[in-house]
Amino acid sequence: MRFSTVAATALAAAPAVVSAAGTMGFALGTKLPSGACKTGTDYEADFDAISAASAAKIVRGYAAADCKFAQTVLPAAKKKGFTVMLGIWPDVEESFNNDLDAIVSVAKTYTDQIHAVTVGSETLYRGNFTGEELKAKLVTVKGKIPSSIKVGTADSWNKFADGTGDAIIGTADIILINAFAFWQGASRDNATHVYLDDMFQAITHIEKIAGSNKMPEIWNGETGWPTAVGTDFDAAKGGKDNAAHFFKNGFCSLLDWGFNAFYFEAFDEPWKPASIGDNGKAADETTWGAFTADRKAKFDLKC
Repeated sequence: MRFSTVAATALAAAPAVVSAAGTMGFALGTKLPSGACKTGTDYEADFDAISAASAAKIVRGYAAADCKFAQTVLPAAKKKGFTVMLGIWPDVEESFNNDLDAIVSVAKTYTDQIHAVTVGSETLYRGNFTGEELKAKLVTVKGKIPSSIKVGTADSWNKFADGTGDAIIGTADIILINAFAFWQGASRDNATHVYLDDMFQAITHIEKIAGSNKMPEIWNGETGWPTAVGTDFDAAKGGKDNAAHFFKNGFCSLLDWGFNAFYFEAFDEPWKPASIGDNGKAADETTWGAFTADRKAKFDLKC
């Protein structure tokens, strides 16, 4: 199947045409509102809240050794019927080795709970690695964990659309495409079109490079919208109503068309420090949760 801007417009208008809905998931942080590391009981409460408010039964993390994420979340996931996408932060050798060791230590025990392992999160976007260098990291990880566990990466949609990520296609079992209409300054009314078009540009290029070979499993790795009023980026305006609108009209549309997607993120993270956005303004990343920090859904999370 090939995609285009025209197709993206059609998707936004008629998402119900495809019969099989994609899988919904949430990005999940490792810390409590205070900044302290979560315990197994905390993750169980996270899973209970997600289950009660949505259809999601999968979450993704970014660094398996952070707050002992892998060894703490997997028993809770098994108990609550969830699967987890574990992450390796490869930007420096120490974190790469620590995260890989953390995964190796649990992989055989919790094979059924580990949906996949992602090596890197937007490393191509930041220029930390070339495609060939990242490919080598994937090969290393594949050689350390059970072959039944998929290994891939997550990166910005444009780095797959422009060919930067070509080297990993054929090696990656799974590719997560991040697409944030908010960070492109899209207005409420245009955000769905921008989001879907970004995804389809990336997917079209991956299909072209994969050719007749097996396509990797494709997910939207991250998308979302901040719920605090005043957290704006150009024409993109933060606020709960706008976040709810994007969730229903953008995120749910992609799922309705049969694509898997992670919403960023599950719960607000008030411990996060302020950062500076691409426009030079302070970027508040504490209110991107679909739930408040105390696990209350902010809006309807059913698609």
